[in-house]
Amino acid sequence: MNQENLTEQGFKPAVAEYFSGKAYVKTLVATDEVTNCNVSDVYFEAGCRNNWHTHPSNQILLVKGGVCYYQEEGGPVQHVEAGGAINVLPGIRHWHGASPDAPMIHVAININTEKGVVNWMEPVSDNEYSNQNN
Repeated sequence: MNQENLTEQGFKPAVAEYFSGKAYVKTLVATDEVTNCNVSDVYFEAGCRNNWHTHPSNQILLVKGGVCYYQEEGGPVQHVEAGGAINVLPGIRHWHGASPDAPMIHVAININTEKGVVNWMEPVSDNEYSNQNN
């Protein structure tokens, strides 16, 4: 998928300061006064990952394509393939992104948004991203 195709499908560039590389977001369900949840497709170009962050409530990631690299602080980098799911518990410091050689897309489901959505932190270093044995 190239950037033009992403735009045609309703994706918008993600906030660059929270990503190393390029990512795009398409809102599927927006939070409103009735729905305390938001659902988005997030497309990561090869090698792109987001910054370390936490969520005040659970975030559920459903990998739709590619391989999602996912790491909780202090744990190993996990490789979650298309069809896999990740349940990120409240307050867990983590990051996620694409493998170095292929793009990745996942659905991000943020629940209980009345508590807030995300607390962004510092970027994931190249060493943290490439060190698959930590």
